[in-house]
Formats: sequence, C-alpha cells, structure tokens
Amino acid sequence: MATASDSTRIDTASRTILAPPRDIFRAMTDAESVASWRPPKGMHARIESFDARAGGGYCMAFIYDDPAPGVVGKSSEREDRFAGRFVELLPYERIVEDVVFASDDPAFAGTMRVTTTLTPVADGTRVTIACANVPAGIGPDDHQAGMASTLRNLAGFIE
Repeated sequence: MATASDSTRIDTASRTILAPPRDIFRAMTDAESVASWRPPKGMHARIESFDARAGGGYCMAFIYDDPAPGVVGKSSEREDRFAGRFVELLPYERIVEDVVFASDDPAFAGTMRVTTTLTPVADGTRVTIACANVPAGIGPDDHQAGMASTLRNLAGFIE
C-alpha cells in the first residue's frame, strides 16, 4: 500500500512466512542468502560488498535477466545498482537500512529508508517491509510488485 504524508511516500508489503524469526533474520543478514532471494522476479543479484552489522553496509546490483522493451535500469541499461547502510539490526525483530541508488536520473535521488519487521505469529513470522522516502522514479505499482516478489522469493528460500 502506498501512502503520502508531508510529500514523503511510504510503500509497504507484508507476508507470513512459515519459519521462525531467527531463520528469516539470518537469511536477511547473510550475503549469499540475500543474493538468492532479494532480487525481484526477472532479475538476479551481484553482491559487491556486504557487512551485516549496525553501521556496516553493502553494495549490490540487480541485473535484468531479459528486460521488456522500454524497460531500462536505474544505473545502466540492464542494472539497478545501489548501496545500503545498516542503521539498525535488532536480532530476530527488525532491520533498518538506508538505501541510495546509483543513478544520474534525479528521479532516483535521495535516501530510501527500508524497515523490515519480523513479528512472530501462530503459523510462522509476519514479515513487513516499509519503504519511506521512495524516489519518485519508482512507480508505486512497480514497487508493490517488486516487494511482493521479493517476499515470495524469501518465503521460497526459507520454507
């Protein structure tokens, strides 16, 4: 769901995953695991650096496998490159990341805050992603589809 408040857009997505928060947290803080599940459908990841600790960060790229006509990456024709900084890692509960896209297009400028919350529920863990200060160049429908795809991938990876 996309909302606007004081011109800051917040996009959210949630999914219940049939696994304990510990397993999900581990998959979110291990570079090899992240490369497996984080890219949305139609993309794969290249991890360039990854330091999963508060104050640490990462650099990675999502590469389009076979982009549709007219689809161009944020950083180059086939890539969305970005850097993230881990603001907070609260084991088994929450991960907060600040993400900056490598793009010459001002529509992708700014720092997007991604907060992932892990909430234990009867049948596993409710994983909620909230993205604040989403760059205007990321369409709300595309972002929703991408977040839903990422959560499906995470469920498939863990379950």
